[in-house]
Amino acid sequence: MVRKLTVWIAAMTVALLMMAVVLQSAAHAQVTPPPAQPPPATGSWYGALPIQAGLLRLQVELSAGADGVLAGALASVDQGAAAFPLVDVKAADGGFGFAVPRIQGRFEGRWDTTAGGWRGTWTQPGGTFPILLKPGHAPPRLRPQTPKPPFPYRSEEVAFDSAPGVRLAGTLTLPPGKGPFPAAVLITGSGQQDRDETIVGHKPFLLIADTLTRRGIAVLRLDDRGAGGSTGDFAASTTADFAVDITRAVAFLRTRPDIDPGKIGLIGHSEGGAIGPLVAANDRKIAFVVMLAGPGVTGAETIRSQRRALMLSAGASEAQAADAEAVSVRIRAVAADAKTVAEAIERIHTAAPELPMPQVRLAAAQTMSPWTRFFLAYDPQPALQEMRCPVLALNGSKDQQVVPSVNLPPIRAALRSNADATVIELPGLNHLFQDAPTGSPDEYADIDETLSPAMLTLMADWVVKHAER
Repeated sequence: MVRKLTVWIAAMTVALLMMAVVLQSAAHAQVTPPPAQPPPATGSWYGALPIQAGLLRLQVELSAGADGVLAGALASVDQGAAAFPLVDVKAADGGFGFAVPRIQGRFEGRWDTTAGGWRGTWTQPGGTFPILLKPGHAPPRLRPQTPKPPFPYRSEEVAFDSAPGVRLAGTLTLPPGKGPFPAAVLITGSGQQDRDETIVGHKPFLLIADTLTRRGIAVLRLDDRGAGGSTGDFAASTTADFAVDITRAVAFLRTRPDIDPGKIGLIGHSEGGAIGPLVAANDRKIAFVVMLAGPGVTGAETIRSQRRALMLSAGASEAQAADAEAVSVRIRAVAADAKTVAEAIERIHTAAPELPMPQVRLAAAQTMSPWTRFFLAYDPQPALQEMRCPVLALNGSKDQQVVPSVNLPPIRAALRSNADATVIELPGLNHLFQDAPTGSPDEYADIDETLSPAMLTLMADWVVKHAER
């Protein structure tokens, strides 16, 4: 859980290094309120970071000891993470600041009389972001589709070994009765995710598991390596490593007498939509695969089209998007064969001096990561062509992260020899399969809907039909 806040802020910056520069400039432009007498800093404060997944809400609790020294903690409200202790808390002369060592974060701000809060900047390795901390607690968000007990089915906490040093933990939901039941394994998208694939308060995998289990399908959902109850080094892992984990998950289910070993399918979202075919191409016993916004092109092309779509959505021009792509190409070229992060930092700073050092360091770390190097080079086409099981590939027409016009045609082409392959572009849905105004990730948090009911019904009907064969 310690890495979770950092992961979310950094994850979208893979495609948006140039936009981070704009955010940083805007942040510094705003931190100039007239000094005024602020209230005591003790108490409860909340604010929201404008990350590319929407607004990520932070809650700060402060108290003063007998010696007057301020202490407290910060929590990420939408991620459900544990509170992180604050250090170096200072409140004097209209200014307020603190550091959060466990996530390498820092807030610096001043009292804004007009706004009634501490206006300043939040800085992490992923960049610098504007934020206003106001008194009180973050208001609850409506997530009306989140399933709530009591449930008409059983839930079992499970764990099993995968690769050396990796033990995966998750939840297996089972319909009433003895079985054996058909089953589905849910596969999360990029970035370290928990078993519910929790994203700004939404729990789409919990909703999918609930929907399918109520209809007679057992569902296994897992914490990623190093998240929740799972062990392992997430940062050192690649898409291929995650495919090993899913292969082991299928093997685990096949050992259970309450699961039908011939009716186990895979449902993957985003990067999980690439992992499912990779596993199924090597296991002809997989009963079905559902790709939810899965890629049909290389990782490099996925990121390129994502960057362009997100920048245009944020108001950038085609020329600015092209400039950002040129910077990204330069970064990859100069850092491709770097042996250390320090060497990559030096090369990137020389090749792209316009980037602030926080973005340079982030770009270097990402370029050097095993996941990035594998993902950029990975081509999903061979695995898609090798699959022989039924396939359902869904993509939202407003998806700006796995762009449908770029990814669906290659998926259709790769599956043309598969007699039971269905590829659908769903109108009006974003990357999370929410009904969305524009599809921008900025909207994810503000949309109450977790998954489009129409999409959920379509997928569930298809899974039940193919699981009953």
